[in-house]
Amino acid sequence: MPAPCPTLLRRRPRRGFTLIEAMIVVAVVAILAAVALPSFMDSIRKGRRSDAFAAISQVQQAQERFRANNASYADQLSTAPPDGLGLNATTDYYTIALSDVGAAGYTVTASARSGTTQAGDSACQKLVLTLTGGNLKYSSVDAGNVTDTEGKRCWAK
Repeated sequence: MPAPCPTLLRRRPRRGFTLIEAMIVVAVVAILAAVALPSFMDSIRKGRRSDAFAAISQVQQAQERFRANNASYADQLSTAPPDGLGLNATTDYYTIALSDVGAAGYTVTASARSGTTQAGDSACQKLVLTLTGGNLKYSSVDAGNVTDTEGKRCWAK
């Protein structure tokens, strides 16, 4: 009987991954995603607060222009001038409102809109700017209606 060819008896090296190796990779990726996703979403929400800051700043500038020509600040946000400011009351992520309007000041509130990802921003549900007698006050309200009167949590200075 002839001897078998040595090249036929030699084993080929296996290529690819085993099922166990693939499952370990999936588990590691899942753990990383579970840790990273909430942090990522929080960063997105913090970044979108700039939408509220810009809208409040726009209202503040429009109020000063209005007050330069009138005896008091405007109490209508979306009504066209000369009776109001002619600004949008909503942005992509916030609803803007005026309150406590008079000759000496006003309050602008940017509230996170429900149905948007910003509604999940539990630390800063409302961003508030109050002007009273020429003094600006920044504050915020969280999801539990707790007010941060110094504005340190949400207003970056």
